Amino acid sequence: MAYCLHTSRRLFGALLLCILPLGALAQQDPAFVQYWMMETQFNPAAVGKSDQLNITAGLQTHATGFDDAGSTLYAGADIAFRAGSTYHGVGGGFQADNIGIFSHKKVTAQYAYQLRLKKHKLSIGLSADLLSETADGSKADLEESNDPAFSSSQMDGSRFDASVGLYYQWKDLSAGLSMLHATGPTIELGDKNELKVRQHFYLNAAYILRTRNPYIQIIPSAILRTDLRAYRADVTARVLMERDKKNFNFGVSYSPMHSVSLFAGCVFHGINVCYSYEVNTEGLGIIAGQHEVTLGYKLDLNLGKKGRNLHRTVRWL
Repeated sequence: MAYCLHTSRRLFGALLLCILPLGALAQQDPAFVQYWMMETQFNPAAVGKSDQLNITAGLQTHATGFDDAGSTLYAGADIAFRAGSTYHGVGGGFQADNIGIFSHKKVTAQYAYQLRLKKHKLSIGLSADLLSETADGSKADLEESNDPAFSSSQMDGSRFDASVGLYYQWKDLSAGLSMLHATGPTIELGDKNELKVRQHFYLNAAYILRTRNPYIQIIPSAILRTDLRAYRADVTARVLMERDKKNFNFGVSYSPMHSVSLFAGCVFHGINVCYSYEVNTEGLGIIAGQHEVTLGYKLDLNLGKKGRNLHRTVRWL
């Protein structure tokens, strides 16, 4: 959830250990409960899944009731288009993860090349990422205010990065495999401090189970996140009820040795809204859980068809 900080004296790492709960150190990257709504957040090959402009946003609060627990914000957009006989997807996103004295930001541009054969679709994606890190030492609460090992000012650093991924779709089955921070960059903070960003791997899959009722679907899904040192797995069961453009969904997600989450959502004026509450099963308890709200919106553009989106005005006929 937060980056592990390494310094020449390893003292900033010790400070981070004091600020964060032990379970938060398992992953450098944030983990959203509603990952199925934000697949482009962790897999560049997921851009362009449909011909519609897909806009998503998510906000997650950390450890309710704790001071400076922070929050994570993600916003992205993507669309598919056709160039001749080839299919492509493009997208972009912004992510801001704040906790304690640390602020982690990422701006990304994504592209995917799609191979289509009948009902099969395989996307190969990559992204160019700009990572920006900030550690505000003036907010640190130290016993010795003049400790020379800790900076009392704000330190900033940035570095370019890259991510790659694969995404497969066939009928009601979808699956993705991706690697974030492929370059494993080291970001310098000031003159003496460094932040090593480890490579992260994601594996996710989902399947639509169609019931006898044509308006009800059950969608099991799962995701595995790991940096090859620690991991987090989530198994989710969603019930989707949809009729006459009315949509309602609810379900439960379980992360072994980490948390249980309940969620519910609906489509309101064309906007897909979903809320979840994540209850920690290790250490923090029910009250200090995490709230999460995601929004999704789709807009018909159909870039691959000429004339479909031709607009005229009375002034320019």
